[in-house]
Amino acid sequence: MIELAVEKRDRLHEARRRRRMPVLIACCVALMIAVLACAAIGPLLAPYDPNAPDLFTSVAPPSSEHWLGTDTLGRDVLSQVIVGARTAVVGPVLIALGALAIGGSLGLLSGYLGGATDWAIMRWVDLMLALPGLLVAIVVVGVLGGGYLVAVALLIVLTAPIDTRVVRAATLEQRPLPYVEAATTLGLNRRKIMVRHIWPNVMPVVVANSFLNFALGLVTLAGLSFLGLGVGPSTPDWGRMLSENRELLAENAWAALAPGIMLVLTAASMNLMGDRLYEWLSDRGRAR
Repeated sequence: MIELAVEKRDRLHEARRRRRMPVLIACCVALMIAVLACAAIGPLLAPYDPNAPDLFTSVAPPSSEHWLGTDTLGRDVLSQVIVGARTAVVGPVLIALGALAIGGSLGLLSGYLGGATDWAIMRWVDLMLALPGLLVAIVVVGVLGGGYLVAVALLIVLTAPIDTRVVRAATLEQRPLPYVEAATTLGLNRRKIMVRHIWPNVMPVVVANSFLNFALGLVTLAGLSFLGLGVGPSTPDWGRMLSENRELLAENAWAALAPGIMLVLTAASMNLMGDRLYEWLSDRGRAR
């Protein structure tokens, strides 16, 4: 009895420890809250109009008036970074949600039904994963000339196969478990078994992968904007800022460093938050 009590106490202690938010994750959450606030009300937070040129302060270093200096047209870099958070958030969120909807549905069908359905879906996945995603995006967006929205839609299609394979693998792990066999024995239809029983149990993997898709979409969209295939010239964007200001490292390095640092910190924060959320979801119900 004493050993069981000690073991239960240790499990509870470990569960409480794992539920506590580490300082690094807290910093990531704070950063993402700030980025989301900039994406939502960026123009209200920006000290200047991000598109207003001022040739009298062209390529100015950081000062009390312009904390991160100005670019070649005299535009305030800090204002551009703040307002540029909108394109850095909206597109990756759409990519993550779109890939989750498509890949999650196809992965469940493939993993649970098997047979011809599994074969057809996985052959499509193999074909899509064989394509060089970034190169395809550059060619298609460059030919169509649709800009940001076309890039987002294309990246959803290119990212969905990754979610499909992940969800399929998680579903295959769940399918032979007793609760699925019990639901089948009770006569529940396949849709209810997949949606109500299997899907909640694969959610930890799906959520973590969605955070990774966000980071991947953020970097890919920034890369397209860097090449001039993303947002238009009048829309502040971190990738476009890197492209336009990369030659200003000697005069005002922050014009290029600031958007680059924000890209790295945002992508890394989402990855770390996804890992932490996966651990938290996976640990639910263990220490009872």
